Amino acid sequence: MKVFFHTLGCKVNHYETQEMLETLYKKGYQIVTDAKEADVIVINSCTVTAESDRKSRQAVRHYRKLNDNAITVLTGCMPQAYSDKSSLLEEADIILGNKTNSLLDEAIKQFISNKETVINVQPHLNNETLISTGISHFEERTRAYLKIEDGCNRFCSYCAIPYARGRVRSKPIEEIVSEAEQLAENDFVEIVLVGINLSAYGTDLKNVDFPSAVKAVADIEKVKRVRLGSLEPDHLTDEVIEKLSKIEKLCPQFHISLQSGCNNTLKRMNRHYTAEEYLSLCNKLRSTFNNCTLTTDIMVGFSGETDEDFNETVEFVKKIGFEKVHIFPYSVREGTRAASFENRIPNKVKNERAKLLNDVCSEIRSDFLKKQIRKEYDILIEKTLDNGSLFGYTDNYIPVIINSSSNNKNGKYLIKDSDSEYCYA
Repeated sequence: MKVFFHTLGCKVNHYETQEMLETLYKKGYQIVTDAKEADVIVINSCTVTAESDRKSRQAVRHYRKLNDNAITVLTGCMPQAYSDKSSLLEEADIILGNKTNSLLDEAIKQFISNKETVINVQPHLNNETLISTGISHFEERTRAYLKIEDGCNRFCSYCAIPYARGRVRSKPIEEIVSEAEQLAENDFVEIVLVGINLSAYGTDLKNVDFPSAVKAVADIEKVKRVRLGSLEPDHLTDEVIEKLSKIEKLCPQFHISLQSGCNNTLKRMNRHYTAEEYLSLCNKLRSTFNNCTLTTDIMVGFSGETDEDFNETVEFVKKIGFEKVHIFPYSVREGTRAASFENRIPNKVKNERAKLLNDVCSEIRSDFLKKQIRKEYDILIEKTLDNGSLFGYTDNYIPVIINSSSNNKNGKYLIKDSDSEYCYA
């Protein structure tokens, strides 16, 4: 049977799609890149925002219309968090949560056997262990994601992810090393460690912590770089930073979730740090890691956010000088504490704030990229563009277009120019 995958959402979702893909491939399925050819279409959903839910539902309906003969599968975080609503999607033949997506093959066989909708969404339980089949390949050319942690214990007031992902669960070090070695043998020289609350890795295990997992991967000879996914600021203690600073292969790029630069808003969000503590962390990272870059996520229009609160965030962003910022308007998630908060911000105001902040962040990024001109960086080539140019990233995650295909090799390149999004070598 031919299977097509469509993935929405975070790096963890993309990793889990690869897990499902490799599992089915080993069972004799053929993986295709054209949904019209598929016998089975799998949508791996995201539920981090209301917009994510909308896109997930839209994807199911789109592929059902595109190929009505295929078995349509909805899996991932949306059915896991909101199984009652997901079951109303008549276009889906099979509905699985992220806890049960390993049962995809069995669900497909069950549907073929009785032609009745298959729904298997099981709740996450406390004290679960992380169950993972692992991967050996990835969709990119030189980089591969490796999930080492799942779940979150934080319960930020706006967030449904703890309900979609359960509590913190960590992958044993020996499994991480085995999987990373396999990826390295298959020429993935940069490993990106990912998780739902990545920096909480090891809090459920004995005698292991987050830096020890990073070091274990970096110690593999064929791995050239280790990059980190999104981190929570209050987990990055002085001790953790000191341990990470000794790992030479660690990329000096840190994506540290901020959400707001206003203490009033952070408190309502149930975030576990202040703006001042976040600023101190950023200063510490930049003084510890050479050529360190900082990226983040910021939510605008959280319930009760005044103009003054928003302006505090804008000024805070300027003070930090993030190299890149992901900005998104707040959307209410049913079942969260913030769903009952008053003083909701109109969509028009949210969008205005998002645009204003985006303009500020774009200017900061453009200025940062200009400052890279005449600097030399080691670049890992990701792919060849349609015009023959090469594309890759520096260790601190600057996207670089190399205007020559004469030397299709990783190595040092001199930055000659830049625009608002890329550097050019």
